[in-house]
Amino acid sequence: MRVLVLGGGGQIGRALARAAPAQHRVLIKTRADLDITDDHAVAKILAQAEIDWIVNAAAYTAVDRAEDERAQAVAINDTAVGVLAAAASQSGCRLVHLSTDFVFDGKSNRAYLPGDPTNPLSAYGASKLGGERQVLQSGRAGIVLRTSWVYAAAGQNFVLTMLRLMRERAQVRVVCDQIGSPTWATSAANAIWGLVDAAAPGGVYHWTDLGVASWYDFAVAIQDEALTRGLLTRAVPIMPISSAEYSTRAQRPAFSVLNTGSTRALVRTPALHWRHNLRNMLDELQTA
Repeated sequence: MRVLVLGGGGQIGRALARAAPAQHRVLIKTRADLDITDDHAVAKILAQAEIDWIVNAAAYTAVDRAEDERAQAVAINDTAVGVLAAAASQSGCRLVHLSTDFVFDGKSNRAYLPGDPTNPLSAYGASKLGGERQVLQSGRAGIVLRTSWVYAAAGQNFVLTMLRLMRERAQVRVVCDQIGSPTWATSAANAIWGLVDAAAPGGVYHWTDLGVASWYDFAVAIQDEALTRGLLTRAVPIMPISSAEYSTRAQRPAFSVLNTGSTRALVRTPALHWRHNLRNMLDELQTA
């Protein structure tokens, strides 16, 4: 199959390129290569390359800045997704769109199912929910895949930030009352290819690595595993703090664990615990 991957410069976009099955012809486009808000440019590339699937990993991801840049977040996360969904419908190809746990308000007492009611707390979450609706209303068996707490060996993410702070500071302070599931970008990429290969029905799916953690738990694990690999030369105290003690522009869900059971039953990709995949990512960083 011929697959167009958008957002090729991001964490999941790069992972999709590396994990692409050999039987597929994959065309990777970054933001510089293709303006996804330009319906003519999108239609042109779909026609020229005879695309079977679009995987949209492009997104506005500056969660706090989105509170002041709502128009920019909506343009990329919502309006442009509508352009892609319409183009996919017109050209006869299918669309997989990446979304987020931030479409939920965090008030659940169990892991969120794909069909659970949404209620985003932030401008970023609202813009991503808008994009989901664009896909699901397009009438071309569009797929929305929500994931959470994504990290990789390159890019801007919590793991790399923690490693930098642990090298620079005498101690670090990390929020302990937000609970979710850290997810290695490669794991998410493998799940996406699994959905494509399974010709999954249209709808909403969830994928994260197994297990749950607070940001504090995640930071402790990062330091432990990094020390073992020589990526850090000393341990620093990690101080658990509340969300109220770490003020951010955007409100985040206190609990955003996603139930991935329906996706795991459909794809061949094995689901692994987040700490296992953290080790895989740090091994990759060690040998880079």
